[in-house]
Amino acid sequence: MGDGRYIKHMAFAVKDAKAAVKTYQDFLGVATNVKIDDFPKSRNRVAQFWVGDVEYQLCQSLDDDGRFAKWIKERGYEGLHHICYAVPNIDEALADAQAKGATLKECSACKVKGSHVHPEGWVAFLEQEAGGIEIEMMQVYTAEELEQYKKVKGI
Repeated sequence: MGDGRYIKHMAFAVKDAKAAVKTYQDFLGVATNVKIDDFPKSRNRVAQFWVGDVEYQLCQSLDDDGRFAKWIKERGYEGLHHICYAVPNIDEALADAQAKGATLKECSACKVKGSHVHPEGWVAFLEQEAGGIEIEMMQVYTAEELEQYKKVKGI
């Protein structure tokens, strides 16, 4: 996009990440190169793969009362939980959204409202949804910023 914004990833709430991957593989012929990780801090299992230029994340709560498990229980089905939009400057994007009436939502993993560090960049969530889909914004780290993040975290 001309303004530097694009879809970073789409996250789907699923009951079983490995079973959901198999469905994508069997019926859609995608998800042939899948990375599955458990994240102890957020208590999630995430299967990641690409469809074209968009990263898919199949997100399974490791606890019955976890973020994605609750979402499924509330709606009665698995589905698109949130879309993460990459923005060139998260502070400007958040200020613009707030000037238009948006409010910041607490990050369920970090318990922080507003922009804060994550493994891939600075992130923030909005209370507002678009068509029932949560909105996440991320200013993706440059290569240098990613190296600094890894150094600080001892990765």
